[in-house]
Amino acid sequence: MHRTLIQLVVLSLWAVTAGAQTADDVIAKFVRTVGGADKISAVSTLKRTGKYIGGGGFEAVYVQENKRPNMVRTEFQIQGMTGVSAYDGKNGWKIEPWGGKKDPEEMGEDELKSIIEDSDFDGPLVNYASKGNTVEYVGMEPVEGTDAIKLKVSVPNGDVYYYYMDTDYYVPIKVETKRLVRGAERESETILGDYKEVNGWYIPFSIEFGSKGSQFKQKINYETIEANIPIDDSRFRKPAAAPQADGK
Repeated sequence: MHRTLIQLVVLSLWAVTAGAQTADDVIAKFVRTVGGADKISAVSTLKRTGKYIGGGGFEAVYVQENKRPNMVRTEFQIQGMTGVSAYDGKNGWKIEPWGGKKDPEEMGEDELKSIIEDSDFDGPLVNYASKGNTVEYVGMEPVEGTDAIKLKVSVPNGDVYYYYMDTDYYVPIKVETKRLVRGAERESETILGDYKEVNGWYIPFSIEFGSKGSQFKQKINYETIEANIPIDDSRFRKPAAAPQADGK
């Protein structure tokens, strides 16, 4: 009896250790596949430009700018109007002209969590421990009929991501997200594809996302991704509101 218990404890400890090593091994292979740590760290800015496709054939121009260490700005352009969401490393703000609003305003808590996620230049897997993230090897699970490696990524703000990694190239092909929004758990999923090389770093040019289980998806197809172009820090800072004319 005691011998059996000892064997079970040893096997349990081995499983935990093997899982941790497997997660790190998968991440190491992923980093090597997409270019290596040196190539990734050599990129200081990224500007993505493409087409947003929503339901019913709705389309818009989508632009995302990132700058190390954690600044991001997105623009959504349609019918002569440009919506902006940005984070300067400390504060998040937005401009939503659709309702006649032209002045920048502070983001709400849930919007801020989302844009801070976008501001992570390398994503939550690269140098995950230094960011306070934990990664666990879950096992194998099929994605559209093909086996994928499943990793659980927990981040300090309480969000949880499940990364599904291709078994040939070890790149993410799907990400499921669990997040608390106004006290209720929301689940979403993102499909990644069409990886192309940008300055030695392979980055997905196709992103499809929506609520988990829903057949209604939104998609962004990037036409160009530029690396190491000059982007001034002021692009990410909240601008002052336009002055109001006296008596009007």
